[in-house]
Amino acid sequence: MIVDTHTHLYAEEFDSDRSALIKKAINNGIHKFYLPNIDSSSINGMHRLEEEFPENCFAMMGLHPCSVNASVESELAVVKSWLEKRKYHGIGEIGVDLYWDKTFLKEQQRAFETQIQWALDYNYPIVIHCRDAFNEIYEILSTFKSLPKAIFHCFSGNTEQANKIIEFGNFKLGIGGVVTFKNSGLDKVVENIALEHLVLETDAPYLAPVPFRGKRNEPAYIMEVARKVAQIKNISLEEVGEITSKNAGFIFNF
Repeated sequence: MIVDTHTHLYAEEFDSDRSALIKKAINNGIHKFYLPNIDSSSINGMHRLEEEFPENCFAMMGLHPCSVNASVESELAVVKSWLEKRKYHGIGEIGVDLYWDKTFLKEQQRAFETQIQWALDYNYPIVIHCRDAFNEIYEILSTFKSLPKAIFHCFSGNTEQANKIIEFGNFKLGIGGVVTFKNSGLDKVVENIALEHLVLETDAPYLAPVPFRGKRNEPAYIMEVARKVAQIKNISLEEVGEITSKNAGFIFNF
């Protein structure tokens, strides 16, 4: 069994063939898909998908850093209202993104801190989005006396950064299509990190692995990520599936 710990299957890119792609993936041994929220505009689609595939698709709630702007408080209020209404499988994706715009850094930091605290209050894991912001995120995480379980989504840092994350004790590194990119350097990091610290993800429809790079990422493509990890570790695909799924189970309590 393979677990996709991070996928946006509710995105409009899948409107024409969503159900068929999910069923195909399930038939190929990919049985669980964890859905991080983006903002108030993505909630209904995410909930509908969970209703259609209740045994396979699992919703999280959170505010993505790229959706943080001057109206951050109203967006956070929506997140909080949903957390009070029903159960979720985690809070995500949350974090800091300084790649496109640094205008709302303070708001991103505040939103991140707030949602970490909610995760602690509700006993949920978190899924962290980090882009050009490792130091900012690490500084915030370090201010908490205790932290929830977490996945550092789409990890693309170096081995030193990976080890700093692992030292938090209950964090896993999310490995996706980037590990298959020729010059990413992530293959060397994965080589140096024990498999017990890794989970697999697609981030579909984004970051499709080789040989599909540049195209729409799909659920079944997580097998290319698993094969690459197996190659790097010189172990079987089955072992990669077994251990990374166990790691996902640790985070999401299944």
